[in-house]
Amino acid sequence: MVTSILAFAPILCLSSKTNYYGYLYPQFYDWSCPNAKEIVKSVVAKAVAREARMAASLLRLHFHDCFVKGCDASLLLDSSGTLISEKLSNTNRNSARGFEVIDEIKSALEMECPQTVSCADILALAARDSTVLAGGPSWEVPLGRRDSRDASISGSNNNIPAPNNTFNTILTKFNLKGLDLVDLVALSGSHTIGNARCTSFKQRLYNQSGNNLPDYTLDQSYAAQLSTMCPKFGGDQNLFFLDYVTPTKFDNNYYKNLLASRGLLNSDQILVTKNQATLELVKLYAENNEIFFEHFAKSMVKMGNISPLTGYKGEIRKNCRYMN
Repeated sequence: MVTSILAFAPILCLSSKTNYYGYLYPQFYDWSCPNAKEIVKSVVAKAVAREARMAASLLRLHFHDCFVKGCDASLLLDSSGTLISEKLSNTNRNSARGFEVIDEIKSALEMECPQTVSCADILALAARDSTVLAGGPSWEVPLGRRDSRDASISGSNNNIPAPNNTFNTILTKFNLKGLDLVDLVALSGSHTIGNARCTSFKQRLYNQSGNNLPDYTLDQSYAAQLSTMCPKFGGDQNLFFLDYVTPTKFDNNYYKNLLASRGLLNSDQILVTKNQATLELVKLYAENNEIFFEHFAKSMVKMGNISPLTGYKGEIRKNCRYMN
């Protein structure tokens, strides 16, 4: 029965660009904006060709949007009036990037089909396309999200898992969004591409336990290597590959690094040191790239389903940076 409902869903929305049915489905724009997916893919491909790092940046935007108050593009709003942008939160300030690429996609879509494709859906599609361009898995992206009319800097500061959070804190943040242990380990695999700033792991090199010593769970020769560009004082914005083996290729080397005690962030390494179930998943993914890809794709769909706005909620922004 579900299949038949989904099959007719695009026809039901022919007369309107509003998702009245409350669920997301990949065919949402098939009638209202048939070229939407191709337009997103084309702009993302150009951006990643210009700079390989952009794939990780766009993928991260989707994470940082969904974990605040659902996948509603609240992250994309600039400060205006009484609204304080999530871009200013501790998690995003000086590190979230790729907003110009989202602007470029939105601009192209507005020319093709005005006020039809939401910024929240653009983020979800760009995350999938970025993963594929970096050599990772593909998945069908359920669509039909609408855009929020507000932002939450406190949610951005408190809900997004941080590099120095404890294992229990990170798992709790995932659980609160309806995500489980498998989602935690699989989605952490996005750190197979991209960079982190020195400030996000500096304490591991110099004062992990308040004893002025490096983190004992970090391979010491790797720690010595990192300290040359991440000194005790200064260098906070210096960039380091999250996966130093294949930094721009989406693969399972991230997990192999963890097993060699060479996870860059504390939040990476604790998947091996703090929980037996996550350690077993890390071993599984390190051994079997196919299973990692399969689990990652499923978890991305699950994450993309966190509290979407549908029906009469929210709006379809003309410009992703501002409310209509």
